[in-house]
Amino acid sequence: MATDANPAGKKTLEIGVVGGGLMGMAVARKLAVMGHQVTVLESAPQVGGLSTWQDYEHFQWDRFYHVILPSDRQLISLLKELGLASELQWKRTYTGFYVDKEMHSISSNMEFLKFPLLSFPSKIRLAWTLLYGSRVDDWRKLERETCASWLLRVSGRNNYDKLWKPLLLAKLGESHSRVSAVFIWSYIKRMFSARDKTASAEQLGHVRGGYKSVFGRMMDQIEAARGQVLTDVSVRMVSQRADAGLTVDIEGESLAFDKVICTSPANVLRSIVDSELLKISTPEHEIEYLGVICVVVVTRSPVSPFYVVNIADPEIPFTGVIGMSTVVDHQNTGGFHLTYLPRYLLSSSDEFKQDDESVKMQFISGLKTMFPDFDDADLVEVHVHRAAKVQPLQVLEYSGRVPDIKTLNPDLYVLNTSQFVNATLNNNEVVSAVNKFCETFSPHG
Repeated sequence: MATDANPAGKKTLEIGVVGGGLMGMAVARKLAVMGHQVTVLESAPQVGGLSTWQDYEHFQWDRFYHVILPSDRQLISLLKELGLASELQWKRTYTGFYVDKEMHSISSNMEFLKFPLLSFPSKIRLAWTLLYGSRVDDWRKLERETCASWLLRVSGRNNYDKLWKPLLLAKLGESHSRVSAVFIWSYIKRMFSARDKTASAEQLGHVRGGYKSVFGRMMDQIEAARGQVLTDVSVRMVSQRADAGLTVDIEGESLAFDKVICTSPANVLRSIVDSELLKISTPEHEIEYLGVICVVVVTRSPVSPFYVVNIADPEIPFTGVIGMSTVVDHQNTGGFHLTYLPRYLLSSSDEFKQDDESVKMQFISGLKTMFPDFDDADLVEVHVHRAAKVQPLQVLEYSGRVPDIKTLNPDLYVLNTSQFVNATLNNNEVVSAVNKFCETFSPHG
């Protein structure tokens, strides 16, 4: 239980953190640095969640694609605190657009002006849409308008039919008609922030060694503060102790803590937290989640010269081509090239459950359609990764659908991504939420 060993003279607590994704690890590391003894309980074989890593036989790298933007101030600050500032590398990146069986580069203002899909007036209006969207602050008004309606009004029919609608279909499928304008607004805000103000070019970054390096440093700092990170641990129940604090039951053992922080989604909280400790409202409509099937292709030669290729072709089975090796130094990937092929779809759909071999065949076929020079002899490995809950589907009035979670015990805290109602789910937002939580965290509840 609590001691007074904190060198700053503050009360030292034993804190349990349920969930070892970026949010759980970041909050555990922050509280450990503040002088508390922290135990992370993660059900998977390794920490990281959506930011975890994969053994690609010849090297290890992130399971899903991640980059760092120059505007990701909270994330960059965390990397500095972890001693990884010197490992953060930046690179100029390029953007492609695939439409009508042709590949176009739109990586500069001149290339954008030459882009044949849109007329010059449409391009002016598109530029205005991006500028206007990046400067909108009142997101609640956008919750009341569909994405399609907002884009038609601001960007015009020509831009919507030729550019926005194909991209929304690729990203959301038929669900795109139900999504609010907050969805596209949050992406525009984040996309604009990737522009370096002096170079007028997209600058994206990564940490040498990928997120495995980041989580390794966080584990080091937690353990240096006498904390621990337990994996392959299934939490059965969080309940109140007879005297003070909380008990977390795991298989074959009960752990006692002064405080417990749960980073699990609402449906998991309902099953692992005693109902006397937590009140979760039940909205009229359940939240729908976008999942992702992500095929990772390892090759001897680069597949694409672009970091991202946006796809406006319904025959291509994935929603983009992410050329990670255009950003990441080849020393990180054993001299091989890494390409991610994501397909976003509702996690409840039958397509999400399609077997790996069928997915591989379809995706590689689509890659050959886009890149006719692709050679099977160049292929080293193909992996299929899935995540069921990448982000909620931001339908009209989405913030009203988010379950209201209230803790009924001062020793229990909930910190999860369902609280992100006006932003894309990205690692900078996660770290920002953790920092805000720790600023108000009180040893006294």
